[in-house]
Amino acid sequence: MDDETLQFYRSNARAYADWAKAPSTRLIGFLGLLPAGASILELGCGAGSHAAEMLARGFALRATDGSPEMAEIASRRLHHPVATMRFDELEESEVFDGVWASACLLHVPKEELAGILARIHRALKAGGVFYASYKAGEGDGRDSLGRYYNYVSADWLLATYAAAGPWQTISFDTSEIKSFDGTPDTLLHLVMRKD
Repeated sequence: MDDETLQFYRSNARAYADWAKAPSTRLIGFLGLLPAGASILELGCGAGSHAAEMLARGFALRATDGSPEMAEIASRRLHHPVATMRFDELEESEVFDGVWASACLLHVPKEELAGILARIHRALKAGGVFYASYKAGEGDGRDSLGRYYNYVSADWLLATYAAAGPWQTISFDTSEIKSFDGTPDTLLHLVMRKD
């Protein structure tokens, strides 16, 4: 993650955690693709709202966040360990049945995204399922709070996934959101299966 963006989340962990909404309805669909008790890696867990749902449904969760302050808040809320880990520190191989990365990989610089996706591909077991969301756009840049976004097109994103490893597309759709800084955005949602 971009250092300036990471510093934003470190400095504003409490405010962001208090703002964080209820779990995404997409999470339930994602979990339905996994066997009972499956092993899940969550990247960028934030305040832990998605993690809470996964734990309540009996999944074996490794929750992570790049901000130690956010990881501490989530760990206290969840009564479950949350590791401080940057995306480029993911080293596991064929460990997880699923990887959940809601609104976090959109902070990875474009030139680094294929490498991060390759790490995720390696960390998944054969047939593992991966969800991620990104802000739609054409050029990378920063929002009014100084956070970096890679702003991607559907074609660019699919090509970047293909460069990172063999995937099957389960679903690819969009939704409209209001970001933490109050601006409207279009999110691209991908659910992929490791070939």
